[in-house]
Amino acid sequence: MSSDVTDDQIQALAATAKPFSLVQLRWSSDRYQDGAGAIELEHQRRMVSLRAEGVIAILCPVISDTFAGVAIMTEPLERARQIMAADPCVQAGIMTCEVLPCLGFPGDTLPE
Repeated sequence: MSSDVTDDQIQALAATAKPFSLVQLRWSSDRYQDGAGAIELEHQRRMVSLRAEGVIAILCPVISDTFAGVAIMTEPLERARQIMAADPCVQAGIMTCEVLPCLGFPGDTLPE
């Protein structure tokens, strides 16, 4: 951790922040219901399609028994909530979803 970051640098970065929507997906107790594998495949296909369309800027499946994944959406909060309410796993009760407002900084990316 660097203490060389100045207050001015922090303020300059903060001024560039743009709004995004943070999606948190969690597995529910119905994760293993009949047909869950096919429903999850449709969820994956939809999420990858949304990524390809630019609706999802960052897609991060999580390897966990409780937490399914996170995504950063480029859509406003209410639109992101509508999109995720239509998700096959959410509709089937396999996953629960929370969408929160967040801020991101231009140029931030995941390393390759």
